[in-house]
Amino acid sequence: MTVSNHTALYRFTFPPAPVGIDAPLSPLILADLIDLPRSRISGNILVDSNTGRMTGNGTFSPSFGIGTYNLSFCADFQGAKVRDTGVFVNSRAGPAPGVSVVADGVDNSPDILPAGGYVRFNAPQTDGQITARVGVSFISTDQACSNAESEIANFDFGGTKSAAEQAWRETLGAVSIRPGGVDESFSTIFWSGAYRALISPQDYTGENYLWQSSEPYYDSYYCIWDSFRSIHSLITIVDPESQSRMMRSLVDIYRHEGWLPDCRMSLCKGFTQGGSNADIVLTDAYLKGIQGVDWNVAYEALVKDAEEEPPNWDVEGRGGLASWNSLNYIPTEDFDILGSGTFTRSISRTVEYAYDDFCIAELAQALGNTADYEKYVNRSGYWKNMFNSEQISLINGTETGFTGFLQPRYLNQTFGFQDPIFCSPLLNFTSCYLNPDGHETYEGSSWLYTFFVPGDMARLVTTLGGPSTFTSRLDYLHESGLLYIGDEQGFLPVYQYHYAGRPGLSANRSHSYIPSQFNTTLAGIPGNDDSGAMGSFVALSMMGLFPNPGQNVYLINPPYFEEVNVTSRQTGNVATIRNVNFDPTYQAIYIQSATLNGTNYTNNWIDHSFFLNGGVLELTLGLNESTWGTRDEDLPPSLSTS
Repeated sequence: MTVSNHTALYRFTFPPAPVGIDAPLSPLILADLIDLPRSRISGNILVDSNTGRMTGNGTFSPSFGIGTYNLSFCADFQGAKVRDTGVFVNSRAGPAPGVSVVADGVDNSPDILPAGGYVRFNAPQTDGQITARVGVSFISTDQACSNAESEIANFDFGGTKSAAEQAWRETLGAVSIRPGGVDESFSTIFWSGAYRALISPQDYTGENYLWQSSEPYYDSYYCIWDSFRSIHSLITIVDPESQSRMMRSLVDIYRHEGWLPDCRMSLCKGFTQGGSNADIVLTDAYLKGIQGVDWNVAYEALVKDAEEEPPNWDVEGRGGLASWNSLNYIPTEDFDILGSGTFTRSISRTVEYAYDDFCIAELAQALGNTADYEKYVNRSGYWKNMFNSEQISLINGTETGFTGFLQPRYLNQTFGFQDPIFCSPLLNFTSCYLNPDGHETYEGSSWLYTFFVPGDMARLVTTLGGPSTFTSRLDYLHESGLLYIGDEQGFLPVYQYHYAGRPGLSANRSHSYIPSQFNTTLAGIPGNDDSGAMGSFVALSMMGLFPNPGQNVYLINPPYFEEVNVTSRQTGNVATIRNVNFDPTYQAIYIQSATLNGTNYTNNWIDHSFFLNGGVLELTLGLNESTWGTRDEDLPPSLSTS
C-alpha cells in the first residue's frame, strides 16, 4: 500500500494457481460500509458491472466526540478483467448494482449489519497482481473520484511510493544527525518518533463541508490535551509553515464555530479532557515567531475561553467559570448552571485552567495589553488553592515521606480526600477517564498533577520544600511506579529537575525511559501513541532540547547522538547541538560545560531564537554531574523569579 494526499493505492498479489481444488483463479475484492469502531449510521454503495468501479458514502460517529460526519469513497481497479459484481447485506450477496442501509434502531453499534459491494475478477494479467485505487472525500463521491484521478492518474505504484517517500524526506530533512557510533536502533527510534509526530493534525483544506473559507482547514487535532505537550513544539521546529497553517485553522474554527477546539476529528467536535489547551498551542506559536496568523482574533478566542462558559463545556471552552472567578478554583461537585459538562476532574481542571491563564497572560503582555496581563497572571496562581499542605501519602500503609498534595475542595472551601496515589499504576489506574464517575484527576494521580505548574516552577519547588526535597520527591515519582510515561502528563516531569538546579538528573531520567520504554520491539511504544505524542517526546528528548510548552523555553540535555543539526525553514539558518567527549554507550551523559557560538554558556535552557538564528551549542560531557546549569541565574524562567 502507498498513498497520496486523498488517495490510497493497494497492490494485491494473488497465487499463480487457485488454492481450492477444481476452482478457477478468480480474486474477490470487497468494500464494507463500516469504520473501525463500527459506528455506521447509514450508507450506500454502487458497483459498475462493466468497469468494477465502486462508489459509496456513509454517515458515521466520531471516535471521541459528538455529532456525525459524512465520508465518501471511489474505488477503481487495474490488472484483471471484471468477472462479475454485486453487493452483500448481512450474510447474503447477489448481483445487484447497489444497496443502501439506514439505522434500524435494533442493530446498533457495534452490532451493525455488514453491508457493501464486491467485484470478482478473472485471473490477473501480469505477475498475479491487481491494483486498487481508493480516493476519499468528505464532500461527495464525485470529489472522491476526482481526488483519485488527479493524484494517481495511471495507477503507478512505484511512482506514487517514491513521491510519498520524497515528501517525507523533504519534511524530515530539516533535521540531520551524526550518530557517533551509537547502536543503529537509536537512529530507528528517533526517526520513527519524528515521523509519527508529524502525521497529525492533517490538512483537509478543500474537504470541509461545514463552511466556506479561504483559510486552511486542518483536522485530527486528536487531542490538543495530548499534542500541546510536545507535538506542536516539534512541528514548530521542523515544519513552521505547517504549524502556521494549523494555527490559522484553529483561529478559523473559532470564527465559524465560536470556540477553539480542544479536540477535533472528522469535522466533529471532540471531547475536552481538561483545560482549553489551544490557548497554550497558540501562545507557544506566537512566542516562537510563527507567522501568518491573525493574532488579534487569536487573542480574542483565548479570552473567550477564559471568560465565557459555553453551553457544552465537554467539547469546547471551560466549565465552572462562576466558581473559578469567585472561589478561585474548580470545586469538587461544583454548582454550575451556566453550561453543561462532566462534573469531575476538579483537581486537574484547576491546574490546567491556571496554566491556560498563564499563557493568555504571556500573549496579553506580548500584544501590549497590560491590564489583561496582570489579570491572567493573578489567575495563573489559582492552582495553589487546591493544594492541601497537610495531606500525606501512603503506599501499602507506609508513608512516602512527602507531605502536601493537590486535593479535592468543595464549594464551602473545605478539602475532601482523593488518595494521592489513586489513578496511578499503583491504585485503580484506569479509574480516571472521561465519564461521570471519573474522579477528580484525569488519567493520572494527584502525585502527578501536583507537579503541573509549568508557568511558575520556582514557586512549586518552594511549595514542595525547596530544591533538595523537590528533587527527592521527583525521584520518588519516577522510581516508585507512580508515573506511567505512556500518558503525556509524564513528559515534563522527566525534565523538571532543571528547575531545581539539577539538569544532570534530567539527562539521567531521560535515559531511564529511552530505550527501556521507547525501543524497536513490538512493545516499543508505551501505551497509545496518541497521534504521535509518544513519538514527539522521544524525538525531542533525543535531539537534546525539550520544551516547556506555551513558553519560549527549551531545556538543554545532551542529544542521544554526537551531533544534531536543524535547518530553519523560516530563515535557512542551521542550529547545531554537538556533544564533545560523546560516549555512544551513554555512560558520560552529564554536561560539564557548554558554549554557544564559542562563548561560555551556563543557562540550562535556551529559547527558540537558537533555531531561527542558527549557531552551535556545544556540550562537553563527563561521567558525573557537574556545577553546570545549577546556579539560580542558570535556571529557566519562572513567573515568581522573572
